Amino acid sequence: MYIYQIMSNNFGYIDIILLGMIAGFIILRLRNILGRKTGHEPKIYPGFTEKKFNVPNNNIKSFKENYEKLEGQEKKEFLRGAEIAYETILTSFAKGDNKKLKSLLTPDMASNFEQAIEARNKENIKSEFTFIGVKESSVEKYERIKNELFASVKFVSEVISVKKDKDNKIIEGNPDKIKQVTDYWKFTKNILKKGPNWYLSEIVSK
Repeated sequence: MYIYQIMSNNFGYIDIILLGMIAGFIILRLRNILGRKTGHEPKIYPGFTEKKFNVPNNNIKSFKENYEKLEGQEKKEFLRGAEIAYETILTSFAKGDNKKLKSLLTPDMASNFEQAIEARNKENIKSEFTFIGVKESSVEKYERIKNELFASVKFVSEVISVKKDKDNKIIEGNPDKIKQVTDYWKFTKNILKKGPNWYLSEIVSK
């Protein structure tokens, strides 16, 4: 019995040693395949590559808008905005909306429109206005004077305009007739001020 116990203990020690050797062998193999981690490995982001953007100072050019000309896409966008402003100003004037007008006019023009609305109200004249649409718009003249830009635009539009007195009697216009109107408006913009907005500065009589 004693001998059996000794042999059993010996076999137990042998098993432990064999298992330890096998474990050591596996660890060595894994190190050879995967390598050792030192703690200074670079971070790897799947799908990205490390790039360095070093732009020499002499190659940096600041963007400067060309204020000397109005052409191409900029001209198309300007006319589109001018048409919207034209319709908004006409309809706002008919309604007597000074707040809306001030956002689209220079201070002098805003004052002129406000005085015209006040005079109309004093005479109890009602303005009924329907804007049909712009048939044609074109830039007649474009120029830069110091820091101010000026663009004169010709509008050909169709409207229905009627004025009535305090007794609701028509004193001007025809509610059943579409009238074709041609206007020449001058818009201005200060290049030193932020924002793309142009403002109506003058209504030219021709």
